Amino acid sequence: MKFTKKDIEQIKDYGLTEKLVNQQISQFNDGIYYSNIHSAATVGDGILEISYLEVDNYVKFFETKRDEISVIKFIPASGAATRMFKFLFDFLKEYNPRLQSLNAYINRNALRDLPLFLIALEKFPFYSTVLKELEKTGVDYANLNPNQKAYVFVKAMLEENQLNFGSYPKGLFPFHKYNNDISTAFEEHLFEMAFYGSRKKPLKVHFTISEKHKDKFTKEFKRIEERVEKITGFSYEILFSYQHQSTDTIALTKENELFRNEDGILYFRPSGHGALLKNLNTNEADVIFINNIDNVVVKDYKHEVAKYKKLLAGILLKTKSSVFTHIKSLKNKELTEEDLNTIGDFLSNDLNFSISEEFEKYSHKYKIEYLIEALNRPIRVCGMVKNEGEPGGGPFWVKDESGRLSLQIVESAQVDKKNKEQKRILANATHFNPVDIVCSIKDYEGNIFDLQKYVNHKAAFITMKTKVGKDVKALEIPGLWNGSMAYWNSIFVEVPVSTFNPVKTVNDLLKPSHQLS
Repeated sequence: MKFTKKDIEQIKDYGLTEKLVNQQISQFNDGIYYSNIHSAATVGDGILEISYLEVDNYVKFFETKRDEISVIKFIPASGAATRMFKFLFDFLKEYNPRLQSLNAYINRNALRDLPLFLIALEKFPFYSTVLKELEKTGVDYANLNPNQKAYVFVKAMLEENQLNFGSYPKGLFPFHKYNNDISTAFEEHLFEMAFYGSRKKPLKVHFTISEKHKDKFTKEFKRIEERVEKITGFSYEILFSYQHQSTDTIALTKENELFRNEDGILYFRPSGHGALLKNLNTNEADVIFINNIDNVVVKDYKHEVAKYKKLLAGILLKTKSSVFTHIKSLKNKELTEEDLNTIGDFLSNDLNFSISEEFEKYSHKYKIEYLIEALNRPIRVCGMVKNEGEPGGGPFWVKDESGRLSLQIVESAQVDKKNKEQKRILANATHFNPVDIVCSIKDYEGNIFDLQKYVNHKAAFITMKTKVGKDVKALEIPGLWNGSMAYWNSIFVEVPVSTFNPVKTVNDLLKPSHQLS
């Protein structure tokens, strides 16, 4: 692709190179690289089932070790709350209280979300906030008829000149209410960290946010800091980072031509959560917990959720200790063939690593090099819940071009659904990825890995977007827990579905895990 001098200057300003942008364009031309899923990971075949006694043992092991290590929680939190209110935006757009009754509108459109929302209004943590907004604007809410009440309430929530909830960062939207205190997802993550963070003060939590919202997050932390620290007994160190502009990707037209803005400059787009690998790589902690911003619970459920976080961390620490022991033995001791086979068994059985079929034919020296390279990688322990129909990724055995199998988290968009066998395997998945990850990104000498070396760069997504009413081809780099962790050593563990409590739609706030009993 030919670029003008102005284009090349713009590319450099983004922290990109002409070569890299051309590589992105090649990915558009080559099309989507689909994962070749061999089978769904199941309990006993890629997913560990931990007994109650073992859970307690792993939890206790982590609790005895956490004060000797550094721990941080890493939360991707740049998403907006907009999608939580899709059915309410549709309601405002389509419904006119002067022309039809609310019941007629609901019945005509066979709606389910809206009736539930309206029946349960008083249970939402923002209910009194909306009523105060209506009072402020002079609306006599109490004396309106049901049709008018529904319309003005939703309008006050979403209109730009009123509360404008749709523009909130999801992390700062009201999720829970304790007496008169409203708690956001941001705040709930701080409370949760107190259950499993290192007792070395302060507790560290790293949020990746949109740069334009930094002042809002900082202001919110100042508002709640004293209260959270008083309740938990801990101080906090809050880290904020932004998605690097250098991870943006070029956008193309449907015809694979350069898409330009109205002023003629190239159009670059954020490349998805895989771009946060750079942010993750800045953390120097021994143990990193990764969760989505909206997966939180009210205080009554936190102890149960934290128990399984500690389970995953306990498995990670024990596994990491074994990995480091094996690496040091390989480097420093005279090992027999039997010793090497024992380490190979550990790789296969504990780290789900597919040893090459040619391993037995390797020389003794090359076997040692092979085992060290296989062991010396970032490690992730991922909780998996039983599949209950949630959209998103799941655990699969994936076959690469060489025929080697590996455990991966695969999104449905990465699967060729025109292939009946691939579609069948996808449909029969027993478990779902709730983004409940505990990981180590340090090697046996305490150095931080360069995480870019463990990415499957082919595992990118191509999606269609719109820009000023025009179709745009967008490239999303491999997802953070998908292709970006493709060459990590992975352990998948079954955890209860009670640990998975996302808020994808505003009505999810009515579920027991988001309501005080």
